[in-house]
Amino acid sequence: MKSKHKSFEFSKLRNSDILNHFSPRDGEQKLGEVINNSSNSKFVILGIEESIGPIANKGRKGAENGFKAFLNTFLNMQSNEYLNGEEICILGKVSRIDENKNSKNGVEELDDFIYSVLKEYIGEGQIPIIIGGGHNNAYPLIHFSAKRYDQKIDVVNFDAHADYRLLEGRHSGNPFSYAYRDEYLDRYTVFGLHQRYNSQQILNDLRRDQHTFTFHEEYLMKERNYYSDFKKCFSELDSNKYLGVELDLDVISRMPSSAFTPVGVEIDDCRRYLKVFGKCQKLAYLHLPEGAPMDEYEDRIVGKALAYFVSDFVSSYLSRSTE
Repeated sequence: MKSKHKSFEFSKLRNSDILNHFSPRDGEQKLGEVINNSSNSKFVILGIEESIGPIANKGRKGAENGFKAFLNTFLNMQSNEYLNGEEICILGKVSRIDENKNSKNGVEELDDFIYSVLKEYIGEGQIPIIIGGGHNNAYPLIHFSAKRYDQKIDVVNFDAHADYRLLEGRHSGNPFSYAYRDEYLDRYTVFGLHQRYNSQQILNDLRRDQHTFTFHEEYLMKERNYYSDFKKCFSELDSNKYLGVELDLDVISRMPSSAFTPVGVEIDDCRRYLKVFGKCQKLAYLHLPEGAPMDEYEDRIVGKALAYFVSDFVSSYLSRSTE
């Protein structure tokens, strides 16, 4: 499947492809041996291999590498009583095939292409998990979810940046402002913003549109607690609306990402976030963008973090009925 302008393509991941990403071991069962491409799986993983959104937002390359790093780690995890893996299928990946495409024009085309892939392949009752690429891809996810459920959706985001920049042409810095303008997004809550990296325009617009946000600086002196705030937000979710869950890897201290920073949260904070919101009754999607590994060492960091995030989120959702 190719986009109408032939800048992107979608390729399915076959069972034979999965075999290339894990190493079987006697006496053990890896997720790669259990996961399949069944149309009945509850969770459907789609990889996105592009960095045009971050580049258009003056970020760095590398987001095209996050999905492959994830596969190499996730499929080597153990299938056991805590996560069997039969509830998950890996659909395939969207990749860029026209490197000469103008970045901003390319993001708009990518919006349309991802929307069409989701519409064609995500079945009733399935929850998409999108891994890799820039945060620009939140827009087609929100668009798809709003159309799918015939209502605006709510979104929570754990991110150093609100990505609520001006409507100046699509890039990774404005998916939520565009989704709000187009009436796909209702309530937007973002945790962990950095005070020095969100403009006054962004803060003013978030307040104008009655969204909710916290600053990472508020947690430094223990004025606030992330876990408590996650639980409070979860308790206040509107049970009549679907929820999109966003986690930008830029929020993590020293994570190889499109906007690398030595300042940020720990990986375990992100795991708590996903375990809390993974229990939502009406999940629209999970989105894990902006991991940008550029060498083998960074691949291991990004891949293992993403693998833990997906397993935490899925296992939290599946354990709701037993708690």
